[in-house]
Amino acid sequence: MAGSILLLDTFHESFIPMLREMKFSCTEAYDWSREEVENQVKDFDGLAIRSRMPVDKSLLQKAAKLKFIARGGAGMENIDVAFAEQQGIACLNAPEANRDAVGEHALMMLLALMNQLLKADAEVRSGIWLREENRGNELHGKTVGIIGFGNMGSAFAEKISAMGVSLLAYDKYISIDNEKFPYVRQVSLEELQKQADVISLHVPLTEETRYFIDDKLISSCQKNIYIINTARGKCLNTAHLVKHLKSGKVSGACLDVHEYETSSFEKLDSMPEPFEYLIHSAKVILTPHIAGWTHESNRKIAEVLAKKIASLTT
Repeated sequence: MAGSILLLDTFHESFIPMLREMKFSCTEAYDWSREEVENQVKDFDGLAIRSRMPVDKSLLQKAAKLKFIARGGAGMENIDVAFAEQQGIACLNAPEANRDAVGEHALMMLLALMNQLLKADAEVRSGIWLREENRGNELHGKTVGIIGFGNMGSAFAEKISAMGVSLLAYDKYISIDNEKFPYVRQVSLEELQKQADVISLHVPLTEETRYFIDDKLISSCQKNIYIINTARGKCLNTAHLVKHLKSGKVSGACLDVHEYETSSFEKLDSMPEPFEYLIHSAKVILTPHIAGWTHESNRKIAEVLAKKIASLTT
């Protein structure tokens, strides 16, 4: 399937050489406006994008030649997949490429929070030496509930299984392979809420999962909990989280993704009062949507997408 590809975002340096090896011509349009893309997309067979702009119906209707869209990452909420597939356009992504990065990042954040690592580090750098005040909590013996057991949820389970925890998973669309994951018990959401000390969210953003973690879900948990979100910001209601951080129902939160991010994930859209609370709370660790953003995942995303594009030609 030699042809032309429009790249709207940067990828690993190996990506374009791999495409050219497949006889594709590549147009790098990293600074094109939406209007320029809409005017030119009719001339291209493929579109490669991370999250710079929505690939919606209005754009796809102008893409007369388009045969595939390659998304540099896992989530597809920025692409109108249903309409694209109706038009015969293949939609490709690479969740298997950054699953290890996300799993490691989620575990790292949790360990850092439970052991007050950032607080202790900042104090030592300021000449403050407090031991009793920085006692941590061990993961060993805790029950960890994973919501969503696709690439990201299963990777997190693989990483944290070595920590001596009991692992529960809830996923209404996946039946977990007991031979592959003998250390994970698949349960109902209600059972997870009864037992979990930690809840980690690993679901795509859909209408069903929008604000999945909210006041009702948190209130229904039997124990005080830690919450991890490396999925999508709008899967968690920030104001409701703050309410339960203040009450103590949520012992702490690890947030790599944020309700107030722009759709491109490049910055915060706004900083309302609930987020102001988070940035001043010692019970919260925040990172700027980088859980899947390692040097290794960058390369692997390019490799996975190149293979999937190549498979369209065979």
